[in-house]
Amino acid sequence: MGNYRIAIVNSSSFGRRFPSQMERLEKIGEVKRITVDGAMHGKELAERLSGYNIIIASITPFFDQEFFEYKDELLLISRHGIGYNNVDLEAAKKHNTLVSIVWPLIERDAVAENAVANLLCVMRMTVEAVNAARENRWSERAQFVGHGLSGKTIGVIGCGNIGSRVAEILKHGFNSRLLACDPLLDKAWAAAHDIEEADLETLLREADVISLNCTLNETSYHILNDEAFNKMKKGVYITNTARGDLIDEEAVCRAIESGIVKGMAVDVMHDEPSDNSHPYFRYDNVIVTPHTSAYTIECLEGMGNKCVSDVERVVNNMMPDCCKVVL
Repeated sequence: MGNYRIAIVNSSSFGRRFPSQMERLEKIGEVKRITVDGAMHGKELAERLSGYNIIIASITPFFDQEFFEYKDELLLISRHGIGYNNVDLEAAKKHNTLVSIVWPLIERDAVAENAVANLLCVMRMTVEAVNAARENRWSERAQFVGHGLSGKTIGVIGCGNIGSRVAEILKHGFNSRLLACDPLLDKAWAAAHDIEEADLETLLREADVISLNCTLNETSYHILNDEAFNKMKKGVYITNTARGDLIDEEAVCRAIESGIVKGMAVDVMHDEPSDNSHPYFRYDNVIVTPHTSAYTIECLEGMGNKCVSDVERVVNNMMPDCCKVVL
């Protein structure tokens, strides 16, 4: 086995609760946790990670073309997650770097459950009610009259790995009418669950609740913008556990203030980490969680084990499973 130096970059959760994962890595080589500014990229990032030939990476920083041009020998970037938006895959391949992600099914239940949990919190004003009880303001309980979820028309934008599970939970758990918008919709799955295929305009016009679960690309960037909000019913609820940039943040603030959006729950933001100066924190009817949808014991254990397995396979001249860049 050769000389390996492993950097765990910007991950607050990898290996924290599962010491065996760190022990497995330490048998391979030097392991160090490194935290950098989430916006760091290019030459600066390459210099910060100089000497490390294996990286276990979180949702930031950005491993762009310039990074790979300046980075010394890099064998593997193992994403501690299912997305790879922060890795230039073409540049990685050009520079002989493997890029892997965790199995999508590992995160499926955890992220879908959190999309629904956060949605219920905002619809039922749970956070406000909890704070009132904690502060002995029981006499104010009549202020916390929310909306029910059962029987509503729900639109799910993106019905892949996680979106399909969100749809199943909302359809069967809440007896909802479920509209699914996805160009690659599994029509057999939709028919089996009595889920209606809908184009985006129909979904925006008819949904009482919208769940964002699509990938971020050139067609989905700011899919909820001023034009989209103007097509919605007044009083819609939104939950987003996918990517922050699916929503035009300035546009949704205008929609909240006009009453088009009655409430919103987000686990993802344009800038992460964000701070409480962000406009979302001005609104009592917006719930923000710090990208914790995958934070269940079961999910984190599976994610961490997959990353460690990626490293073990590479150092033994084997291809990682679920590899997005194959040399």
